[in-house]
Amino acid sequence: MEETKREKFTRLAESRMNNALKQISLIGNLSNTSAYEYTTQDVDKILRTLRAAVNELEVTFKGDSKKKFNL
Repeated sequence: MEETKREKFTRLAESRMNNALKQISLIGNLSNTSAYEYTTQDVDKILRTLRAAVNELEVTFKGDSKKKFNL
């Protein structure tokens, strides 16, 4: 029997989320100061980039593809 759209979504979402969470965990490993040296600017840039990616994902799922400017 052919996979339904829901089954395909669930299979892919679980796989991709598990991959994303593993990669985020690996980024967290970079906080080990005995192995790496970094600045607060480096950390801020990483966090800003991750937040922006999550925000873009949310916009994609909500179907609001128009970028809006708010003050």
